[in-house]
Amino acid sequence: MKDHLAVLHRISRAFAEPADQHDLLQELMIAVWKAAASFRGDSAPATFIYRVAHNRAISWRRREFGRIRGAASIEQDWPLLNVGSEGADDAVVLDRLYAVIRMLGTLDRSLVLLSLEGASYRDMSRLHGLSETNVGVRLNRARAWIAAQMEANGDGL
Repeated sequence: MKDHLAVLHRISRAFAEPADQHDLLQELMIAVWKAAASFRGDSAPATFIYRVAHNRAISWRRREFGRIRGAASIEQDWPLLNVGSEGADDAVVLDRLYAVIRMLGTLDRSLVLLSLEGASYRDMSRLHGLSETNVGVRLNRARAWIAAQMEANGDGL
């Protein structure tokens, strides 16, 4: 687990608001621990861990969204991003970047996270059942959208 903790941290940051990230991280670790016995070695351990954690994060997000449905919307989250970058440190910009990533749909969010992990288009296509071309197109659109959101809020990428 120790070798893959950074991946689990990034998944929790992408799916949960800062106040909930630690709770989600714990749930991801438990899910990976419980699923470890079912690992057959058909893929790399990192791929298996990512898949289990990602699926758990999706179900966690659905549960949380149902719990707070109507309480918050993307428009209400924009003030968190609308802070000028002058004098902002890297941690603040990184927090805003993850807030923008959380606004992406589940599939695009997953592709962006896999891309940040250095996964190949081939691996991403196999993981999600998409063509490599579709992965590339979705990633390019997601990156452009993220860059536009960050630029609109003075962060620029």
